[in-house]
Amino acid sequence: MRIALLGGTGDIGEGLALRWAYHTDHEVVIGSRDPEKARAKAEEYETELSSRGVDRKINGFENAMAADRARVVVLAVPAYHATDTVESIADSLDDETILVTPATGMKRDDDGFHYNRPGAGSVTQLVANAAPETVPVVGAFHNLAAGRLADLDTDLGIDTLLVADDPDAKDIVSLLADDIDGLRPLDAGGLNNAAEVESLTPLLINVAMHNDGLHDLGVRFE
Repeated sequence: MRIALLGGTGDIGEGLALRWAYHTDHEVVIGSRDPEKARAKAEEYETELSSRGVDRKINGFENAMAADRARVVVLAVPAYHATDTVESIADSLDDETILVTPATGMKRDDDGFHYNRPGAGSVTQLVANAAPETVPVVGAFHNLAAGRLADLDTDLGIDTLLVADDPDAKDIVSLLADDIDGLRPLDAGGLNNAAEVESLTPLLINVAMHNDGLHDLGVRFE
């Protein structure tokens, strides 16, 4: 399966790219607004994998080209770029594409990080509103610590919560999440539940900031 990680040069994009390339045979493609940056990062990921005895080809393209013909497109971009990114790649999406968003809106003050809930209800819903009508949207990978995800020496042992209104799309993303060793996907319902999932991210960051040894904090439901 072809997975395009738009914003795949950033922290979450790096972690997902390395994990899927390391643990699976899926084709991983890196997207960026700057194609040269995408290609450079793709080469970095190849080098990291090669150092671990894994020979994988990872291509880097401009976002729209990366999304073209991808079965799953992950918007690994900040929340404030999510809508613009969807609009810029709309012509590369079709009814066979699944759009995945891990973005969370946050703001910071002297007390810490807080969930910045958009007027649409959630960033996931913003993405759904911007996406072509026939393209299903799945919210996933919101609450993952980027450093933990990108460190292939670390056993994850954490969960990711999935929200979607299209059950088939949710099942496919769930299988992709489960392909990553140590990551367990859990169904959190429909898109209307996205705000509750997204709001966990600033909570985890605040806990990590105030407790030694928890800088790569994750969630496991027992």
